[in-house]
Amino acid sequence: MPDADLLNGELEITGRITTASNATFLATIADTVVVYKPIAGERALWDFPDGDLASREVAACLVSEAFGWNIVPRTWLRDGPLGAGMVQLWQDIDPDQDAVDLVESDAVPDEGWRRVFDGTDDQDRAVTLIHEDSPALRRMAVFDIVVNNADRKGDHVLAMADGHRHGVDHGLTFHVEHKLRTVLWGWLGEQLTADELAGIDGVCAQLDGNLGAALAELLTADEIEAFAARCERLRRDARFPAPHGEMPAVPWPLF
Repeated sequence: MPDADLLNGELEITGRITTASNATFLATIADTVVVYKPIAGERALWDFPDGDLASREVAACLVSEAFGWNIVPRTWLRDGPLGAGMVQLWQDIDPDQDAVDLVESDAVPDEGWRRVFDGTDDQDRAVTLIHEDSPALRRMAVFDIVVNNADRKGDHVLAMADGHRHGVDHGLTFHVEHKLRTVLWGWLGEQLTADELAGIDGVCAQLDGNLGAALAELLTADEIEAFAARCERLRRDARFPAPHGEMPAVPWPLF
């Protein structure tokens, strides 16, 4: 939970992030830069309930904190100039790093990267979607599986200067039906590490306590039950799953 100044201090909008599909603003609370997404600016979707994307973003942050991996920047609900909404700490990314990339197929690096799929671009050139092979991104992939992230685009992975990777834009999560759409498929079928399994164990243990109580304020009972089942299934299988179902395995656009 953020401190009282971030919860109650004046939130001043300083700009709009026009690339977002929902109304998204850059704002400040005193000297702290934040992202502000008012619930009133959420676009209606055919497969998610109206008016609760902000709650799902906060729920994703709570699960991130339960993992202890600092994937999702601090996120909370509060009032603002355009009504109640999600507020998240702004992150200054390293413009010289890309954790996910689309490159010409003959230019895929030999080491440190995973291929997701090959295709052709609008000029009929062979291209390949790749992402880095790093512990930080593996943890994000595990996180996406259990929260059922339907929208892990390449630009939703923030590359920080110190090598850390944050994930953002988690409104399309926690659906009771399988919705996993992600660009992070590079470890398909591989076994989870001891650290990754311990992270899942920690989340499962906290579901019976404070985490479960906090999620109950943000998600439905069925959504929490489905979330717990995904955690248990991934812990049992102990490996990265393959895509399944009729939905596309990757979001569109990819970035």
